[in-house]
Amino acid sequence: MTEVFNFCAGPAMLPKAVMTKAQNEFINWNDTGSSVMELSHRSSIYMAMAAEAEADLRDLMAIPDNYKVLFCHGGGRGQFSAVPLNLLPQGKSADYIVNGSWSKAAAAEAKNFGDINVINIREERSDGATSLTAVNQWPLNNDAAYVHYCPNETVDGIEINDIPDTHGVPLVADMSSTILSHEIDVTKFGLIYAGAQKNIGPSGLTLVIVHEDLLGHAQLATPCIMNYQTSANNDSMYNTPPTYSWYLAGLVFKWLKELGGVKAIAKINKEKADLLYQTIDSSNFYTNNIEQQYRSKMNIPFWLTDESLNEKFLIQAEQQGLTALKGHRIVGGMRASIYNAMPIEGVQALVDFMKKFEKGAR
Repeated sequence: MTEVFNFCAGPAMLPKAVMTKAQNEFINWNDTGSSVMELSHRSSIYMAMAAEAEADLRDLMAIPDNYKVLFCHGGGRGQFSAVPLNLLPQGKSADYIVNGSWSKAAAAEAKNFGDINVINIREERSDGATSLTAVNQWPLNNDAAYVHYCPNETVDGIEINDIPDTHGVPLVADMSSTILSHEIDVTKFGLIYAGAQKNIGPSGLTLVIVHEDLLGHAQLATPCIMNYQTSANNDSMYNTPPTYSWYLAGLVFKWLKELGGVKAIAKINKEKADLLYQTIDSSNFYTNNIEQQYRSKMNIPFWLTDESLNEKFLIQAEQQGLTALKGHRIVGGMRASIYNAMPIEGVQALVDFMKKFEKGAR
């Protein structure tokens, strides 16, 4: 069978080493005679695993002690509600930076819970390129309850590399598609959240990293399952957590540490992105319209100049073991999501196919 490289934007591929270990432990984890998903989340053996996973994540991201790490339900969309419910008091407003599909959705959801100031930073240039307003030019409100932004837009292939200076206002980031892909200074953020299904593990788990000062201010109507203080007080086990997803995330953290940590994977991620963008840019058969400084290293959309060849491209790519390359329905074209688990061999296989397809189409 042809080796398969899965370019899906999420749920995304997991590291082979992690999947192999999980397979070997599936029906007998730690000599318990049971799968980890069959054990009580309050058993000492499971709680030890959960604590170790958190410790590994703290080590990978250098998370200070005055931040809580929460393992939550609900995905990124759940946090679109949880963030304003926990951080937006009556009489205050929050700034929402919009640069693509997910930040737009986050702002729309937050409007259900309070006063939201939407700041659109996306710019469509006359030459057809998509750009962004520089972070130091964002018209932020110094009295905002918080500033929310999405550093990487998976649908649009747009990445904000600079961390904005919010002048003391808590900065909230949806890092679902970039967490653990490169080093960040956690202390510059009040809260970071991330759905697991891209760089952490399978869907069903959402990480929240929140400064202790932001706990305990939830609106009265906040459901207990979304209340950060409740989760923190109960070590993310106020109710049954997504136990198997938590376990797999722990395996991914260990895999990443063995690889050399976030610094090491960032170097690999840059090599992968550079390889694919160089192939696109050196051809007049493929295009990418994002200004170079805002190009995503995780999600790379590209278009065939002759869109009548799209279906043929996808069929032949899948025959070569290159799957899930169809672009999001909103933007069309193709999209290669190359998260941490995608080896450089997968990107090289895609590049080789793209060159071969272009040659055959001429």
